[in-house]
Amino acid sequence: MMKQLVLAAALFGIFSTAALADDRYATRPPVVLSPDLTAPWINQLGGGTVRPVVYQRPVIQPQRGLFQRRVIRQMPQPAPQTVSAINPGIPAIRHPIEPQFLPQMVDYDTTEKPGTIVIDTNNRFLYLVMAGGKARRYGVGVGKPGFEWAGVHKITRKTEWPDWTPPAEMISREAAKGHYLPARMDGGAENPLGARAMYLGSTLYRIHGTNAPWSIGSAVSSGCIRLRNEDVVDLYDRVSVGTRVIVM
Repeated sequence: MMKQLVLAAALFGIFSTAALADDRYATRPPVVLSPDLTAPWINQLGGGTVRPVVYQRPVIQPQRGLFQRRVIRQMPQPAPQTVSAINPGIPAIRHPIEPQFLPQMVDYDTTEKPGTIVIDTNNRFLYLVMAGGKARRYGVGVGKPGFEWAGVHKITRKTEWPDWTPPAEMISREAAKGHYLPARMDGGAENPLGARAMYLGSTLYRIHGTNAPWSIGSAVSSGCIRLRNEDVVDLYDRVSVGTRVIVM
């Protein structure tokens, strides 16, 4: 009797093991991989489309005391960039305008009459002469190297949201660099002349706004004097056709 029981138990174990084996391998479980594995054979699992995941390692910074705390230092983000409409293809880094280039009343000793505009291209300032030894000062962008100029003119025309027609010389110059300018651009927020323009004499130079306010305080233009849009609107309302403009 005992032998029969032992034999029955052995047979039951064999059949149950086979059943479990069949059940275990009827449907294979998915293969789960740690993202830290970077062995070349991992790429073979997906036919060459699988790529190891790379995680940024935390930076351990020592702390005062007996213990250290793990700190993940965020990597600095690059400054957003844009492309200058006057100089397409050349990235201009956006940055806040420096405080000295914001409009402000300053002491200004000059023999010029109130209402005269004096532009100091070296220091990137435009002065609107006021009475009592004062002037209203604005930050400006001026001509880049090779495009500097000086002279005395009068404002001959004023325009709100001016159209932009690049001079033939500028179109040719930029085309030689692989930059192709439009033959004409309607006035608007994307127009490089900005919200207002004041034309100087019979020249191609203007005092105008800009769609790149971060360029104020720099030598970036082809000779024109540019202000922030809010500043050129303020100046535009304070001067008239015939205003004397001194560029030095």
